[in-house]
Amino acid sequence: MIVRAFIINQLSERRKRLHDLLLTLINKDSEFKFIEEDSSDLTSSYSEKDNLNLSRVIEKNRKIIKRYQAIVRTAVTLDALMDSENEENYKIK
Repeated sequence: MIVRAFIINQLSERRKRLHDLLLTLINKDSEFKFIEEDSSDLTSSYSEKDNLNLSRVIEKNRKIIKRYQAIVRTAVTLDALMDSENEENYKIK
Protein backbone atom coordinates (compact mmCIF):
# COMPACT_ATOMS: atom_id res chain seq x y z
CA MET A 1 0.00 0.00 0.00
CA ILE A 2 2.82 2.40 0.83
CA VAL A 3 4.46 1.83 -2.57
CA ARG A 4 1.17 2.43 -4.36
CA ALA A 5 0.59 5.67 -2.45
CA PHE A 6 4.14 6.77 -3.29
CA ILE A 7 3.63 6.09 -7.01
CA ILE A 8 0.29 7.89 -7.03
CA ASN A 9 1.89 10.85 -5.26
CA GLN A 10 4.77 10.93 -7.79
CA LEU A 11 2.33 10.85 -10.72
CA SER A 12 0.26 13.61 -9.13
CA GLU A 13 3.36 15.77 -8.64
CA ARG A 14 4.45 15.18 -12.24
CA ARG A 15 0.99 16.07 -13.54
CA LYS A 16 1.08 19.31 -11.52
CA ARG A 17 4.56 20.12 -12.84
CA LEU A 18 3.42 19.52 -16.42
CA HIS A 19 0.35 21.66 -15.83
CA ASP A 20 2.49 24.49 -14.44
CA LEU A 21 4.94 24.21 -17.35
CA LEU A 22 2.08 24.31 -19.87
CA LEU A 23 0.57 27.40 -18.27
CA THR A 24 3.96 29.12 -18.26
CA LEU A 25 4.59 28.28 -21.91
CA ILE A 26 1.10 29.45 -22.89
CA ASN A 27 1.58 32.72 -21.02
CA LYS A 28 4.92 33.26 -22.80
CA ASP A 29 3.41 32.58 -26.24
CA SER A 30 2.31 35.94 -27.61
CA GLU A 31 0.63 34.22 -30.58
CA PHE A 32 -1.43 31.72 -28.57
CA LYS A 33 -4.84 31.27 -30.19
CA PHE A 34 -7.98 29.36 -29.34
CA ILE A 35 -9.72 26.89 -31.61
CA GLU A 36 -12.51 28.59 -33.52
CA GLU A 37 -16.07 27.48 -33.48
CA ASP A 38 -17.85 29.14 -36.33
CA SER A 39 -21.23 27.43 -36.42
CA SER A 40 -22.49 29.84 -39.04
CA ASP A 41 -20.29 27.94 -41.51
CA LEU A 42 -21.77 24.60 -40.50
CA THR A 43 -25.08 24.87 -42.31
CA SER A 44 -27.02 22.02 -43.87
CA SER A 45 -26.91 23.49 -47.38
CA TYR A 46 -23.36 24.09 -48.53
CA SER A 47 -22.61 26.66 -51.17
CA GLU A 48 -19.14 27.10 -52.61
CA LYS A 49 -18.64 30.08 -50.29
CA ASP A 50 -19.69 27.98 -47.28
CA ASN A 51 -17.21 25.27 -48.29
CA LEU A 52 -14.39 27.82 -48.57
CA ASN A 53 -15.23 29.30 -45.17
CA LEU A 54 -15.45 25.86 -43.57
CA SER A 55 -12.13 24.88 -45.16
CA ARG A 56 -10.49 27.99 -43.74
CA VAL A 57 -11.84 27.30 -40.26
CA ILE A 58 -10.69 23.67 -40.40
CA GLU A 59 -7.22 24.65 -41.68
CA LYS A 60 -6.84 27.36 -39.03
CA ASN A 61 -7.92 24.94 -36.28
CA ARG A 62 -5.48 22.32 -37.60
CA LYS A 63 -2.62 24.82 -37.31
CA ILE A 64 -3.73 25.78 -33.80
CA ILE A 65 -3.83 22.11 -32.73
CA LYS A 66 -0.31 21.58 -34.13
CA ARG A 67 0.82 24.56 -32.04
CA TYR A 68 -0.86 23.06 -28.94
CA GLN A 69 0.96 19.78 -29.61
CA ALA A 70 4.28 21.62 -29.87
CA ILE A 71 3.65 23.34 -26.53
CA VAL A 72 2.76 20.03 -24.86
CA ARG A 73 5.86 18.31 -26.31
CA THR A 74 8.00 21.19 -25.04
CA ALA A 75 6.50 20.91 -21.53
CA VAL A 76 7.03 17.13 -21.45
CA THR A 77 10.63 17.55 -22.63
CA LEU A 78 11.36 20.22 -20.02
CA ASP A 79 9.82 18.03 -17.32
CA ALA A 80 11.96 15.05 -18.40
CA LEU A 81 15.08 17.23 -18.38
CA MET A 82 14.25 18.45 -14.88
CA ASP A 83 13.79 14.84 -13.74
CA SER A 84 17.12 13.79 -15.24
CA GLU A 85 18.87 16.73 -13.58
CA ASN A 86 17.33 15.81 -10.23
CA GLU A 87 18.39 12.18 -10.63
CA GLU A 88 21.90 13.32 -11.57
CA ASN A 89 22.09 15.50 -8.44
CA TYR A 90 21.12 12.61 -6.18
CA LYS A 91 23.57 10.03 -7.57
CA ILE A 92 26.24 8.93 -5.14
CA LYS A 93 29.66 9.34 -6.71
